[in-house]
Amino acid sequence: MAFTLRQLQFFTAAAEQGSVSGAARVLSISQSSVTEAIHALENDLGVTLFERQARGLEITHKGSLFLRHARQILTDVSTARMAFREDAGQAKGRLSLGVTSLVAGYVLSDILSRFRRAYPQVELNVIEDNGDYLQHLLIGGELDVAVLLTSSVRDRMALHVETLLVSPYRLWLPLGHALAEQEAISLDQLAGEPLIQLMVDEIEESTARLMAALKVRPQIAFRTRSVEAVRSLVATGAGVAILPSLVYRPWSLEGDRIGIRDVSGDLPSVQVGLAWRKGAPLAAPALNFVRSAQNAITHR
Repeated sequence: MAFTLRQLQFFTAAAEQGSVSGAARVLSISQSSVTEAIHALENDLGVTLFERQARGLEITHKGSLFLRHARQILTDVSTARMAFREDAGQAKGRLSLGVTSLVAGYVLSDILSRFRRAYPQVELNVIEDNGDYLQHLLIGGELDVAVLLTSSVRDRMALHVETLLVSPYRLWLPLGHALAEQEAISLDQLAGEPLIQLMVDEIEESTARLMAALKVRPQIAFRTRSVEAVRSLVATGAGVAILPSLVYRPWSLEGDRIGIRDVSGDLPSVQVGLAWRKGAPLAAPALNFVRSAQNAITHR
């Protein structure tokens, strides 16, 4: 029997929440419905998508690969439905879009895929830069919309900001790390751990504030602007990292496993969304992009 869209929705929710109970909560359904859907999907595909553990679900390597396909299928279905609700294919115009580097790698692709399929005749110009410069371009009218970390937008009087996604910080660990066996991890326990620090957007600033609040600061083992480098270093035991779950993936490029755990304490979060200039209505291409982004984030 072929898998269904409902099974894909339940699977992606379980993967994103890390547990059957979490998926059931966000979907407002019973846990048994989620469990049955995942079992049926695994039987249909002939692979194990999750490893069942006491703390919840750990997605397997094949499950992680299938998750990309599942998200794309759900996005395509939603885009197809949108195309029939309005004569989107005939819409024309030009859209100047800004995006920060971190958002470009982890959020923008789904949004752009949805928008381009729905509005193929819109001319699109995308600029990648840091958040402060994008805000300058928005205020100056050189950009229509920006996709960025809305938690770092400073001029709220000049810009309309809409947060679409909130991503909490969590602890990344190599497989077999001693802290991974503990039920509860506190920030103070990280004092003696070598830390891999990501130097991108507001993450550098947030991590520095977090470390400054500790009684004993962790040793910074490595600083990098590459998320992939962080994954490889953590996976091979060079240190741990505290990063938003938005950029977490369970495998490094070399195929090594990376664990993730909650940490008790006052951890920050990253907010991702849209910004555009106040004082003038959005042109049709920009308004359609905002709607596409809202729908894409909703179906992540």
